[in-house]
Amino acid sequence: MAEHITDAEFDAKVTNSTGLALVDFWAPWCGPCRMVGPEIEKLSEEMAGKMHVYKLNIDENRTTAQKFRVMSIPTIMWFKDGKVVESVLGAVPFEALKEKTNKLLGV
Repeated sequence: MAEHITDAEFDAKVTNSTGLALVDFWAPWCGPCRMVGPEIEKLSEEMAGKMHVYKLNIDENRTTAQKFRVMSIPTIMWFKDGKVVESVLGAVPFEALKEKTNKLLGV
């Protein structure tokens, strides 16, 4: 299951970590965010042990959203060893998320 994180936790869990992490920048009022939410959860379950999956509510955590220049949501970013290596905007289907993740994992 995707873990909800805050600005205060972001560096420790994402930018100062090793391995692959996906961050879903979202907000509760966002329709497309609600559409992609179940896809993120499904990916989190399938990739358990291979990568971390986080959700960051941009309304409650504006500092991180501004730092990564999140202008529209949902924005999904993959971080490898703390650096952004891939991102997508909008409600993308599960297979597209899985394909990008597998590519980054070298699968």
